[in-house]
Amino acid sequence: MGKKIVILNGSPRKNGNTSELVKAFTEGAKEAGNEVVTFHLDSMDIHGCKGCFGGHSSRECPCVQKDGMAQIYPAVKEAEVVVLATPLYYWNMSGQLRTAVDRLFALEEGDGNLLRGHDRSSALLMAAEGSAFEDAVLYYDHLLEHLRWKNLGHVLAGGNMNVGDIRGKAEVDEARRLGASIR
Repeated sequence: MGKKIVILNGSPRKNGNTSELVKAFTEGAKEAGNEVVTFHLDSMDIHGCKGCFGGHSSRECPCVQKDGMAQIYPAVKEAEVVVLATPLYYWNMSGQLRTAVDRLFALEEGDGNLLRGHDRSSALLMAAEGSAFEDAVLYYDHLLEHLRWKNLGHVLAGGNMNVGDIRGKAEVDEARRLGASIR
């Protein structure tokens, strides 16, 4: 039986280079028998965290805000693997992805921590014009350390200025192999 995988795609471009990595990863993961759900964050109504500490993890929607995160919370609760996919913006993850990650904190509040641990794993898929991924990877590594999730790996694809530049590059195959490796 395959694993339940959630992909949080923080790219504003539905058909951009990050989405090409997501597509390849998804193909590999599905071929390996996994179930994959992708959330294209830019097309969802997701507000920034209020820092109110009013969340309760046991509620159907653990956050006090009622927005697009209500679709993401149940999927993440059930997921065994959470993939973060993003372009590199100003040496970090996109605002769309960082906002969603901040809002996942509601799963750690209140009646029990439903985010940290729970034998979850994660992978990072990133595309960029340049190749200065170090700060984003450092943040990702610290995040996984806090969450106590296993790191399945990174696919970091630099040198992709225009939509479609990534097609045919080795990183697309690397993303497919990473998805296929999840069993």
